[in-house]
Amino acid sequence: MDEQPKLPDLNTPPRPQLDHGGPITDANGNLIVLGFKSVDAGHETTEPLKGHAAEQTGAEHAEADEEQPQEGSSQQLATTNQSSVKALILTGFGINCEEEFAAAYQLAGAEPTIVHLNQVLHGHVSIHDYDILNFPGGFSFGDDLGSGVVLANKLRYRKNAAGRTLLDEIKQFVANGKFVMGICNGFQVLVKLGLLPNLSGDVTPEVTLTHNASGRYEDRWVRLKVNPKSNSPFLKGIDTLEVPVRHGEGRLIIKGEETLAEIETRALNCLAYTDFDGSPTDVYPHNPNGADLNCAGLTDTTGQVFGLMPHPEAFLSLYNHPDWARRKRLNPGLSEEGDGLRLFRNIVERVQGQAAAVPQEARQFSS
Repeated sequence: MDEQPKLPDLNTPPRPQLDHGGPITDANGNLIVLGFKSVDAGHETTEPLKGHAAEQTGAEHAEADEEQPQEGSSQQLATTNQSSVKALILTGFGINCEEEFAAAYQLAGAEPTIVHLNQVLHGHVSIHDYDILNFPGGFSFGDDLGSGVVLANKLRYRKNAAGRTLLDEIKQFVANGKFVMGICNGFQVLVKLGLLPNLSGDVTPEVTLTHNASGRYEDRWVRLKVNPKSNSPFLKGIDTLEVPVRHGEGRLIIKGEETLAEIETRALNCLAYTDFDGSPTDVYPHNPNGADLNCAGLTDTTGQVFGLMPHPEAFLSLYNHPDWARRKRLNPGLSEEGDGLRLFRNIVERVQGQAAAVPQEARQFSS
């Protein structure tokens, strides 16, 4: 007689997850940031984040002081100009596009770091140690209650020991001249937080992203046109690009003619879905979700916060495109870089330009 397979008992409650109960330190007292991902290896590691979570010993501090160049010296200027742009990429709770995000920044010449959102919420990692804060795509909290809703509420209402929320920190982050980017689910989170388009400046939600007009999940390639009046540094010098969409709730709804008119007037609708001729369109499937203003992406009034439904991080190489072979045969000299990489190069170059300008201004002031 054949042995019956042993099936799980659905009535048995799941075993509790391991709770580490707070910060973990090694033998030397260095904080181990659990859940940190090594971008190079692509695997989980318990190594502390260098320069952020790991405490330097007294000897290391003394050695660093001895090697520290004098303020305004040529050595300090060279060090500043050559320093890497630091991009913080959040993951956890159903986010699943963090590795592609990190790859994009690496190819663009930045230094990406992936951390679990809890490490930021618990104060183990500070967003202020980075130049660009990134919210990747995925299905945070399973899209329960709507895409991005639960995660946005967590960032808006959960307070740290100092009584501040992560939204408070993000507002300060932007006020300090830094940048925020959200893709797909990350865009939904920024919209539900009120960071986009943030016409009023008080991070009150003014638009929303909801179910596609097609009533189905859309997984296809789309063409986008950049609003020439947009002030977003992410889109500088870009006219059109082709990228994939992968979403079920990407339809932008703008409530009220006044809000819609102000978004248009201030060119915050920075990306539009287009047809084969490059004209903005509301025709399906060129416009995959039926968004108002045919809008695929938004910026805030400063241009520092940027979000879009399509996935530029999914088109970093020509070989990511399903039609690459035919295109390469027709044009052997075709660039092997994907359209999406241009956005990441733009923002990395912008941050590098800012870093180079600061010591120049300091030199003029001192002279």
